[in-house]
Amino acid sequence: MPGGRRNPLSMSHMLESLGDAVNNAKNKVENRRAELTRKMNELGIEVPWVDLQIQFIGASGLPKMDVVGSADPYFIAKIDDKISFVSTVKHNSLSPVWNEVWRMKNVPATADLYITVMDKDEGSVHDDYIGKLKTSVTPGTKEVEIEGPVFRRSRGDFWVKIDSEPATDAAPTEFPYLFNGPIRYSRHFSPTVGAFTNLDDARLYSTWKMYIMGVPIFFGDTYQHWNKNYKAAQNIFGSGPASLAVRSGIQAGHRLLYARTSGNGFGIIEDAAGIKAVLQGGERELVQAWEDAWGPGPSPEDDDAANPSVPAPRTRRGHRRGGSTASGGSGSSSKRPSALFADRVKPAVYTYIISAEDDSFRFSETGAAFFVDFASKHALHANCAETVRYSGEFHPRPEGGWENFNDTIRDEDVNWELVIDNNSGTYAPDKDILPALKKLLEYNFPGFAIYAMDHGEEELKKSTDACRQYALKYRGVQQDQLEPHAHDGEVTLSHQALVHLQNMETNSDSGAAAGSK
Repeated sequence: MPGGRRNPLSMSHMLESLGDAVNNAKNKVENRRAELTRKMNELGIEVPWVDLQIQFIGASGLPKMDVVGSADPYFIAKIDDKISFVSTVKHNSLSPVWNEVWRMKNVPATADLYITVMDKDEGSVHDDYIGKLKTSVTPGTKEVEIEGPVFRRSRGDFWVKIDSEPATDAAPTEFPYLFNGPIRYSRHFSPTVGAFTNLDDARLYSTWKMYIMGVPIFFGDTYQHWNKNYKAAQNIFGSGPASLAVRSGIQAGHRLLYARTSGNGFGIIEDAAGIKAVLQGGERELVQAWEDAWGPGPSPEDDDAANPSVPAPRTRRGHRRGGSTASGGSGSSSKRPSALFADRVKPAVYTYIISAEDDSFRFSETGAAFFVDFASKHALHANCAETVRYSGEFHPRPEGGWENFNDTIRDEDVNWELVIDNNSGTYAPDKDILPALKKLLEYNFPGFAIYAMDHGEEELKKSTDACRQYALKYRGVQQDQLEPHAHDGEVTLSHQALVHLQNMETNSDSGAAAGSK
């Protein structure tokens, strides 16, 4: 399921299946209602369509799920299994408060909202199941009982507020269940980031997943299939056992890379400032992490104003997440991330895909360290999906280009642009769709000028080169950070994915053996 994997061999899952059998009578009533709705449509009787805003307020009375602590709950919400929403994880709480908002257009008034509440079990292959609930989309504030797996025993209550208005679209059936914001994003850290004390390039261990609006409107039923003429794609998507092994490794890496944890960063894009915040160096949180591990120190301006990326070395006072002490296992000192550019848009090139599964915009810096040893950057982001909505690379630039910019100009005093292309060998997106891509991003990112270019255009190469040269010359970026790389002694994501696969197989074998006893 989106957001987490549930163990099919767990006792709670088997008991829930038994409870489902007992609950069949109620389900038959619901099926009759769905059949009635279908017949009404066939007879030309109009089913009302509505636009919804759902506020997931919170829950109370959740059961204790963890041996140490209480629970780390999150939920997956669906409407008629047509559109889904995955919440943030609330750490160590039996009464989580989310207050997260979900808007959608063109929903039949007869629809139902289904919510599954899960407990995030970090470090485990599967998350724990807490319970589920269902309610109609009729407006109002509702307190709904969470049904547990053991014969529907109560496992707390869930609070939700639903606002409903008649659909504003003239033809709501054209784009039913259409996501309408807000644009939410999550920032995920690769599990390999904890292996190093040097946090300067921690952004190279991050991925972003952003839920954008209007994808069906601008792309319609157009999808980009994997490129059958591309050797690397053939190795991934082929039918033989070797391709299956490659896909399994990439998919395991994807699960690790996009794991939803309480340590993820989350945010909402409401305007151009929100977009710039995502594209900034973003080192404030990294500086804080550095100081948590190494202790507070002088600012880069005090250390070396001429070369802020090389402050004086310090002695480590504590461990970061992951427990490793240094690159390659040595106890070397670390460099403090530069705070000087924390609030500046970073000159960087990103690899992206727009998912065919959930219309999410997924991206990371093209030089991200976790790409090492994977056959395709885009396939890793896409979880080896055979189709995507679109894919390629993008980079931000100030109006006039990076070649005409200098850091005495404040970001607030310049208009910003996003240059996006179809540079993806794995999916080879059709360049004729670039105008639709441009309109889609203009719809989602107001305040940014969007330039959509074919990967072979000379203007694109010039703009990309200028972006990278500015990063190298003025922002302290190292040459090896422009392409995927691994430090000496680094345990790569591909290796962790292999271990993850082996653990899954071991757990499955153990569960099957236990179930046969």
